[in-house]
Amino acid sequence: MHESIEAGPDGDWVVRRITGSSSTKAYRCPGCDQLIRPATPHVVAWPAVSTSFTGEGVDERRHWHTGCWRARSRRR
Repeated sequence: MHESIEAGPDGDWVVRRITGSSSTKAYRCPGCDQLIRPATPHVVAWPAVSTSFTGEGVDERRHWHTGCWRARSRRR
């Protein structure tokens, strides 16, 4: 799985793009509070200070619609 670090006004984030093909669970997007349905491509992100997907930052990772992730800096 490919992860990248993205810098933003809200800090640095580890970002993993999910194709949707392996996603079998629905998640609630923190950007729009709507469901991300299974098999939908989306983004998983967590603060870069927690660089392990299964370690310390696991409680901080969130699943976002791709558009909501891109627009997060425009939200209040």
